[in-house]
Amino acid sequence: MSPEGTPPSPDWSPVSRLSAAVPPWLAHALRTQRGPVPWNAVVRGALAAGPLLLVAVLSHDTSAGVVAALGAMLAGINDRPGSRRAAVRRLGVPALAGAGGLLAGSYAGQYAGAVTLTLLLTVLGLFAGAVSAVGPVASAAGTQLLVASAIGAGMPLPEPGWQRALLFLGGAGWLLALRLALPTPGATAGDYRFDGERHAVGAVYEAVAALLEAVGGPDAPRHRAALTAALDHAQDALDGPRLRRRAGCAAERRLHAQYAAALPLAEAATALAWAGDPLPARAAQGPRRLAVAVRTGTHTGALPAPARSAPALRALDDALLHAADTFDREGRRGGEGGRGGGCRRGGRGLRGDRGQRGEGARGGQGEQGGRSGAGQRPHIRRRTAPSLVRTAFGSGGREYGLRVGLCFGAGAAVAQALHHTRWYGSHPHWYWLPATAVFLVKPDLGPLASRVICRAAGTVLGAVVFAGLAALLPRPAGPVALVALCGALIPVATRHFAAQTAVVTVLVLCLVVVGGEPQASWNRIGETLLACAIVLLVGHLPALGQRAGGVRARLTRAAEAAHAYLAHVLDDGTTDDRTGRWVLRREAYRSLAEARAVIDVAAAELPALARHAEGTDEVAATLERLVDTTTACAVQLDDTGRLTSRHTGRVAELLEELDELAGRRAGSAAPPRDGQRPAPTRLAG
Repeated sequence: MSPEGTPPSPDWSPVSRLSAAVPPWLAHALRTQRGPVPWNAVVRGALAAGPLLLVAVLSHDTSAGVVAALGAMLAGINDRPGSRRAAVRRLGVPALAGAGGLLAGSYAGQYAGAVTLTLLLTVLGLFAGAVSAVGPVASAAGTQLLVASAIGAGMPLPEPGWQRALLFLGGAGWLLALRLALPTPGATAGDYRFDGERHAVGAVYEAVAALLEAVGGPDAPRHRAALTAALDHAQDALDGPRLRRRAGCAAERRLHAQYAAALPLAEAATALAWAGDPLPARAAQGPRRLAVAVRTGTHTGALPAPARSAPALRALDDALLHAADTFDREGRRGGEGGRGGGCRRGGRGLRGDRGQRGEGARGGQGEQGGRSGAGQRPHIRRRTAPSLVRTAFGSGGREYGLRVGLCFGAGAAVAQALHHTRWYGSHPHWYWLPATAVFLVKPDLGPLASRVICRAAGTVLGAVVFAGLAALLPRPAGPVALVALCGALIPVATRHFAAQTAVVTVLVLCLVVVGGEPQASWNRIGETLLACAIVLLVGHLPALGQRAGGVRARLTRAAEAAHAYLAHVLDDGTTDDRTGRWVLRREAYRSLAEARAVIDVAAAELPALARHAEGTDEVAATLERLVDTTTACAVQLDDTGRLTSRHTGRVAELLEELDELAGRRAGSAAPPRDGQRPAPTRLAG
């Protein structure tokens, strides 16, 4: 059983061991994510597109079922682990964009000529590509907008455009309803509606424990990155759309408070990792027991207290006591009786004499953290509308938009030319080529060469499998059953782009056959290869925008967040505004993780493209060390009010290193604005 809140493991399969012997762009194509089978998502996939199509076939309204099944299929691609509340945005926003694209494409294909239609789709690609730079949900929305517009224009159906859009929304809405209503198999602790949040928050405590165990060893940086990923996932799980500002029930408020209580633990663990002194095994037992308590709803028992011989150890001890108090307090508020009572008393009993300094220095932290976590949004600084517009139309968004627009427009032009010259034969469907180009041009799915290889291989495999099955299975029962099977396989296939492509190819070809179009497996292979050629050509054109603009934009945002966090800590405001400090810390680490992700993708491109992002990994690594050092400074200031020479020297050294890297490669990361970076002379504190 795979809990809904557990994302696939970032570990790679044994196939990835070939990466040392092959080029990075090829090694990336061979990698696949590992993890337990998400049986809950598999069940939803089986109950989504297939039953919708079956109902339509039985009611003799096949074309309506095809459109609804397409909406369910595209929503299933976005159905990833997380909370139900977060799924509303992750599935709903792209579905709305897809319905809008289907509406626009249907009427444009009906009334516009070939040239006008190509220009309209190109402009739509420019817009969707630029918007995709905002974030993952916006990127999924841009993808569905373009794919659905190509389907609307290139798949003639008897329904009018507005009805197609409603059917598409209905299919996606059906999957979303299943996502919200069906309980997670095996989930028995607490309200099943919050099992995604529960497992995500528990994973944070587990990541803290893993980092504490790795302190002083070579794996500490990897575990610190895993802690960042766990915190990001928990933020996303807790931060979904809501009608009220605060959480509405005790179970959800308790999870928010438990997440807030994990932040000082994560801060102390990061400071200990920065110090580098190995810790006894008992240091990780407390966070691990808290992780079990979150996931099972039971009390933790006595929490072992770490030694209080250093500022970071005292911070860890205080954070454990605060977490124990939070678990106890929220448990009693939620009507759980004495569930958490032993947690607080046991924890204090093991700590013995805490000392006046430790108790007083951190005394306000627990109250402030508890208030901020009692149902409010999870320590996220909201991006304003102007900042989103700047991201979409900045250097990264412009470059992304130009390439998506060119690929989508060229795909539509070639597809229509082939359609009007009867290369397709007698059927009028030409949507496959531009829709394939959209998936290929999206860097979310990996480096360009890897995407092309996986898409071509997946399409060939899917077409061959479908051709074999279509010759054996009866119609329409066989294709309908295959649609249900493929819907169930999509959540597993998303771990590798080639597998996902193969499953989606079989599903779409089944829908095509059920809709009355002759079998077109081999045509799809040819169109896919044409789309691969178009995207490879456009991807290597001379820069229409700034090369690696997306990487530089992410790195600039990460640099600004890191310096804002450092400025807050060194401006003597950190002890008075710990909630603000944690917001800035989370933003710094999250933006660095996003920058690191796009840098890794850029490094795995073909050499002609990868060279444009050279040196950015050094900048990211230096910024990560700066944020780690800033966290250690914050813990030190909380404890003593002054920084040691080790802290000040390290901060000054890292700032100088950033200046040197910026001078070595101008524009690799934009320096912070005037007044944002603190001067090294202020570090004497």
